[in-house]
Amino acid sequence: MAINRADKSKLTEWWFTIDAVLLAAILALIATGLVLSLAASPAVAMRAGLPPYHFVSHHAVYSLLAIISMLAVSLMEPLIVRRLALITFILALAAMTLVHLYGADINGARRWLSIGGHSIQPSEFAKPAFIVLSGWLLAEAHDRPDMPGLLIAVIVAVLFAGLLVSQPDVGQTLLVMIVWSALFFASGQPWRRAAMIAVAGAVGVIAAYSAFQHVRFRIDRFFNPVPGDLSQIDRAMRSFAEGGFWGRGPGEGTIKNSLPDAHTDFIFAVVAEEYGIIACLGLLALFAFITGRLLLSAANEPDAATRLGLTGLALMFGLQALINMGVNVGLLPAKGMTLPFISSGGSSMLAVALTLGMALALARRRPGFDRLKKPELMPSFPSS
Repeated sequence: MAINRADKSKLTEWWFTIDAVLLAAILALIATGLVLSLAASPAVAMRAGLPPYHFVSHHAVYSLLAIISMLAVSLMEPLIVRRLALITFILALAAMTLVHLYGADINGARRWLSIGGHSIQPSEFAKPAFIVLSGWLLAEAHDRPDMPGLLIAVIVAVLFAGLLVSQPDVGQTLLVMIVWSALFFASGQPWRRAAMIAVAGAVGVIAAYSAFQHVRFRIDRFFNPVPGDLSQIDRAMRSFAEGGFWGRGPGEGTIKNSLPDAHTDFIFAVVAEEYGIIACLGLLALFAFITGRLLLSAANEPDAATRLGLTGLALMFGLQALINMGVNVGLLPAKGMTLPFISSGGSSMLAVALTLGMALALARRRPGFDRLKKPELMPSFPSS
């Protein structure tokens, strides 16, 4: 059935205002993740005494749920997106508090709640909500001096960062605070305040290095590597050399048999060994295209709150992917961060779907004379 432009339904408006090219790229990334899970997951499942395709079926189910939830959120208007962000953030913070009381201690960290036999990581859902709320608060602080938007934004950031550090999850704390700082700069705050934020960030990194033994160990090992050690990063780096440009072929890799996190944090290394560096570059290009298109859409957005929210969501998505791939190639210390839509993990996939669903909603053309005009292939920069 054809969709008629004269139809004023919500679905019709969505169809003619959504960035179809961006949506297609995201769906391609989800499909790629499902295919790549066939390479990495069976070996991990068999080592754990599970059916070979346990994680593959798990990935497929969550991919479907991710698509449904992403499309549902993309139907929303910016005001509804901000309300959803507020509700999600409050619920996620409450759940993060419960993690300290009832969460399981896994490898010295409390980050997960068990609900109905499923493990949920509340902080993953708090991240996109936090970014959208921060963008709105910082925009209000700039446009309405009578509103304490900046003070509230700082309080919310400190509260969220404090809960993340207490888990502890230093990697996610670093990610969200980098994005928050970028929004702070982009919101037009005075340089003196920006300098204070930069100093506070440097102090935070030094404090994390001093307070957490695992952070200090990872950083020290990164700057003083032991040649030929058996760490996950060392084995992941070797997979790039062994795979070469074109890879050993699907199913022919061996790194997945020794890496305990081959289906999550180090799936990029599995891709390198079996499909080659060319496939890795293609995956990198797909992430870069999605991130870049979102940033270009943000550059053309006249509303400050929407522009900042869209910018923050794009940066968080792109930086998370970049950090994961940087760890796999030995350019960054180990962070324990998943590769969006590629790594296995229910909470991560649904949270990324929420992130991109909000981004798609904010990137839609707003009602006006061209509200039914589909976005061009590459959005243009605003004229100066």
